[in-house]
Amino acid sequence: MNAALREARFDDGSSPVEPVRTADPLCLGRSVRVLTSPSARCRGTAEALGQGGAVDEPALAGCAMGRWRGRRLDELAGEEPESVAAWLGDPDAVPHGGESLRDFWGRVGGWMEGLAPGTVWAFAEPEVVRAAVAHAFGVPEAVFWRVNVRPLTSVELTGRAGRWNVGMGSRLPGS
Repeated sequence: MNAALREARFDDGSSPVEPVRTADPLCLGRSVRVLTSPSARCRGTAEALGQGGAVDEPALAGCAMGRWRGRRLDELAGEEPESVAAWLGDPDAVPHGGESLRDFWGRVGGWMEGLAPGTVWAFAEPEVVRAAVAHAFGVPEAVFWRVNVRPLTSVELTGRAGRWNVGMGSRLPGS
């Protein structure tokens, strides 16, 4: 959790993760690749769970929100209702001047399909997880808006390019 999530604000990448009571380190095998979204929140979560050596993966970055970056959705809906409606209803719309949702979904799905065999742990933004789950299920893009991702939720995607299985609420190693 961080201020951007709590305020329903498009993260600007600088909001640090809020401290947690205690975090037991994850004990991952040596052959596991550990990646993180290049945001302070995801890097902080990885570090809090003993994964300070996680490698930034640009494909795991949240959707580029252009001039909306750092702004709250409710404020934008009041100031630019037509723009927000277009963004929510048209996956190709870019009223903020950033990345379209279709391009964002394509980036996440392309990263998944290009993964080399093996185990990868990724600390990712909630919208990245939503896009990955929708891609794994092979469902229409509108499903993206129906997937809730809570902070510190583990979602397990297993399989390979073109054939994914989704495990929701998986137990973390050692828990």
